[in-house]
Amino acid sequence: MYLLSKSLQAVLWSSLFLSSVFASGDLKPIFLFKDVLESNYTALTTSGFDTLVIFRVGVLATGDLVYYATGSAAQAVTITAVSNGTYVGGAQLANKIKSYKTGNTTVNRVEVSLVSADTTFVNIENLINTEGVGPTTILYQNFKALKAAWTLDAVNNDDESNYDVPSTLKFAEMLGTIGYKYTSAPYTNLDFWSTVGSSLNETNPGMYDRLYLQCYDGGENNDPGEWQDVLDMKIVPLLWVTNDDKPEYGNTPALSQIKFANWSSLYSVAGGGYWNDYDIERMNSSYTLYADALLDVFG
Repeated sequence: MYLLSKSLQAVLWSSLFLSSVFASGDLKPIFLFKDVLESNYTALTTSGFDTLVIFRVGVLATGDLVYYATGSAAQAVTITAVSNGTYVGGAQLANKIKSYKTGNTTVNRVEVSLVSADTTFVNIENLINTEGVGPTTILYQNFKALKAAWTLDAVNNDDESNYDVPSTLKFAEMLGTIGYKYTSAPYTNLDFWSTVGSSLNETNPGMYDRLYLQCYDGGENNDPGEWQDVLDMKIVPLLWVTNDDKPEYGNTPALSQIKFANWSSLYSVAGGGYWNDYDIERMNSSYTLYADALLDVFG
């Protein structure tokens, strides 16, 4: 037996991973913008979605993790989830999130999304530059506590402004050490994500396993095929459901199915998904019809 170089391991992993995991093209995620304590739990867990991405968790300058969401009356929801390495978000919230993958459910994966709508990624960069990412650091302790409390599978990176490569890589590698998978949800900056992806696939093969590509709003002209070619990674295009915030970017279930079918035919994408549950409920749309559009294309 002989040892393969890291670069060769990464190439072999990429080939095997794409052929085995993405061959069926069956990923069906939906992003959860609505407060999980108020959203339609039954519809989310039984309509056919297999991945729920909780939007969002913020990282404060102290390292505390905060759950931000939007309630049924469009009110802001803010709950401190982890502080000083201890989960403090309450049993009700934890139990609801943990239950997504149990009982009568189609969900087999739950992620949390970090976004740049606040100073999350600047705070992460500063904390890493100050403390590092070892087991005794506040970032490590807090994300370890969150994973345990919510039985999370992955952390989703939706950085749309900071784009610091060194801290992004160190943070991702720290998450992998804790036991998370790592995903992203970009709308632009293909060069940045290519650098991040190639680095992580060399140092941590298999950890960075999904890219959800925004194909609406600022990413409306994104070509999934181009992203796949550059990143050497199958991706999951995202569409915005019917909404009254930016209705010009909204998609009915029927239109979604047409777009997903086209991308599947042209590029053999890894599945398809939606932004977001809040708008489905606000507009009295049907979770079932949106999920059926995915099931009809991706099985």
